[in-house]
Amino acid sequence: MSDTRRRVKVYTLNEDRQWDDRGTGHVSSTYVEELKGMSLLVRAESDGSLLLESKINPNTAYQKQQDTLIVWSEAENYDLALSFQEKAGCDEIWEKICQVQGKDPSVEVTQDLIDESEEERFEEMPETSHLIDLPTCELNKLEEIADLVTSVLSSPIRREKLALALENEGYIKKLLQLFQACETLENTEGLHHLYEIIRGILFLNKATLFEVMFSDECIMDVVGCLEYDPALAQPKRHREFLTKTAKFKEVIPITDSELRQKIHQTYRVQYIQDIILPTPSVFEENFLSTLTSFIFFNKVEIVSMLQEDEKFLSEVFAQLTDEATDDDKRRELVNFFKEFCAFSQTLQPQNRDAFFKTLAKLGILPALEIVMGMDDLQVRSAATDIFSYLVEFSPSMVREFVMQEAQQSDDDILLINVVIEQMICDTDPELGGAVQLMGLLRTLIDPENMLATTNKTEKSEFLNFFYNHCMHVLTAPLLTNTSEDKCEKDFFLKHYRYSWSFVCTPSHSHSHSTPSSSISQGILLSFVDNYQTAQLLALILELLTFCVEHHTYHIKNYIMNKDLLRRVLVLMNSKHTFLALCALRFMRRIIGLKDEFYNRYITKGNLFEPVINALLDNGTRYNLLNSAVIELFEFIRVEDIKSLTAHIVENFYKALESIEYVQTFKGLKTKYEQEKDRQNQKLNSVPSILRSNRFRRDAKALEEDEEMWFNEDEEEEGKAVVAPVEKSKPEDDFPDNYEKFMETKKAKESEDKENLPKRTSPGGFKFTFSHSASAANGTNSKSVVAQTPPATSNGSSSKTTNLPTSVTATKVDHILYDSIYMNSNPQKQSRLVVAKS
Repeated sequence: MSDTRRRVKVYTLNEDRQWDDRGTGHVSSTYVEELKGMSLLVRAESDGSLLLESKINPNTAYQKQQDTLIVWSEAENYDLALSFQEKAGCDEIWEKICQVQGKDPSVEVTQDLIDESEEERFEEMPETSHLIDLPTCELNKLEEIADLVTSVLSSPIRREKLALALENEGYIKKLLQLFQACETLENTEGLHHLYEIIRGILFLNKATLFEVMFSDECIMDVVGCLEYDPALAQPKRHREFLTKTAKFKEVIPITDSELRQKIHQTYRVQYIQDIILPTPSVFEENFLSTLTSFIFFNKVEIVSMLQEDEKFLSEVFAQLTDEATDDDKRRELVNFFKEFCAFSQTLQPQNRDAFFKTLAKLGILPALEIVMGMDDLQVRSAATDIFSYLVEFSPSMVREFVMQEAQQSDDDILLINVVIEQMICDTDPELGGAVQLMGLLRTLIDPENMLATTNKTEKSEFLNFFYNHCMHVLTAPLLTNTSEDKCEKDFFLKHYRYSWSFVCTPSHSHSHSTPSSSISQGILLSFVDNYQTAQLLALILELLTFCVEHHTYHIKNYIMNKDLLRRVLVLMNSKHTFLALCALRFMRRIIGLKDEFYNRYITKGNLFEPVINALLDNGTRYNLLNSAVIELFEFIRVEDIKSLTAHIVENFYKALESIEYVQTFKGLKTKYEQEKDRQNQKLNSVPSILRSNRFRRDAKALEEDEEMWFNEDEEEEGKAVVAPVEKSKPEDDFPDNYEKFMETKKAKESEDKENLPKRTSPGGFKFTFSHSASAANGTNSKSVVAQTPPATSNGSSSKTTNLPTSVTATKVDHILYDSIYMNSNPQKQSRLVVAKS
């Protein structure tokens, strides 16, 4: 027999007949050599110490009390109990015990359990006398009856005998007649005894007795008995609540009388369990397991009966989607379906599968699409709960529906877009509904639960659909709120039916007159930065971060086409630290992929600038933002991502070299210099005739190690020749037409001298300084994020420069990289080809 570990609590019975908790651990059944037999072992989950080692004795009486409790005695006045967390674990250990003792696992007691006093008394009784003698059902006998019922609860055998006696003699109905008499006579003492009696009968845990007690004839009197708790100064008014306050609503008339009776009964029994009965102890919970099962099977029966009545469900769907249905009626219909789906969770997997397929066949998803777009907050909330049941049950079913829907509907009314719109327009200040919807969206776009078949792959089909039809809706608040384009914001507001002005209204306090430009040119993009907006943008970023981790191909294309990372990093300027951290986490996930395509995108866009600005803005404060930024650069250092290391050192090291409380930036500089030395050594090993020529990276091998070839065309006479020694920086943005470029450069430098960008608010340039050489020669000074390379000895400037500022991220439709990969090797060049629409 193999070991089986299950989580249990170990109890022992003390001298006061109270159970003491000895600890929580995992139980196994195994052969112990020292005990010469199969034994129960419990090891503590905290430190693995042995809590229990007990041999399974063939003659020991083990009791299985309901579903999760095993009790036995090992010596006089030494009782043990194992309380299992799961029924499956209890069943498995019980089978091991029964196997050792040669018993059928269906029994609840492996040996006859008889107290000594009972044994003596039973020996004198005839074999046919096995029932407990009940006192006559009279008012003056109520105390005796109460004592009897209370006394048998500790003995499983006596509980069985009492239950059989109560069932055979119709005793419960006679007790309820006494209750009516006591209430009429205002006999408080008798009513208190009846409370103890009825409560004790419930704890007998017998379904046959429940059938009698919860019948239409008896249930209200049972509730009445339970109102008179002796511990209360005044009786409760449960019957008044059930008959007058609680109202049974029929959204569609139910003609089946059996179904109506079952619904009433289930509600009242659930009320008894949840409201009337006191919170049970660990062992009393097992006494009421049959009551829980009674409610469970009632719910299963209700769902099955409703599911089989297709006429009833069809009428519900028809009224739900009918425009003529008034708001109150529709609210009741949606709440009915919510309760209906909640009941379905009690079904077995195969029955639940049939249930949701029936709902899908009747059109639950198109109906939800309609009601989720309504103005009534309660209706939308209930519809969201129903949608969550459907997504939890079968995300594939929902995905299949929306993909079919896309073939015949506009993007605006697609179910997933309606869900996204509800997330965006959540009016709750804490965005509770938006958080729930975000979780559902993440489930739907999670490739882990997408199916792959021989003929088609759900993953590729659905992700293509999502990025073509839905992603623009999800990112609209982010892109709009980080845009200076007023037309774009106005379009967004007009596009959605619900007002989203708290996100999309331009912030006049942040307005400025500088032209639209990229972050690397020092322009601050204004955005609304209130708490609710920040919460929403954080949720969207969480989903986008999930996409980066799980949708490598699709999200990469989207990020590049929309220049998404640049827009996300605008949020580093937020006054809400949690939003800045979300933006940083998004970038961290991208860098964590160590994808050179992403790395080139980051370096060419100079996208480290807002991160470094945030670090410098944070100053000497030691907080989560500081740690997160440092961790980002430490990851680059440890993983030795050469292209990013070179970019950071070449552009930002002067700003970062003063940070000495961590060795991260000095470590990056060391890595950079080591790589530069390695490249120089490699360059020196190449013949000089080859060294003077230009090399290009094979476009088919961008992700591989350097593969170069030279261009044999010599520079034309009269054009400046750039010697290798002068190329202190990579030529990332070198245009094809050099003469045209120099003209543009001179004109731009003249403009820059007159209107050099300065940091006027968070997110702009941090500071400006120039290289000493260029300053000495009177050349234009650039900011730390756009440094000019050292000048040559004759005072001329190096040809390497940034892309003219007229070409910005907001004006570029497509960026095609030709031999993009760059690091400190001066022989490698990069060309940026800009295609305008």
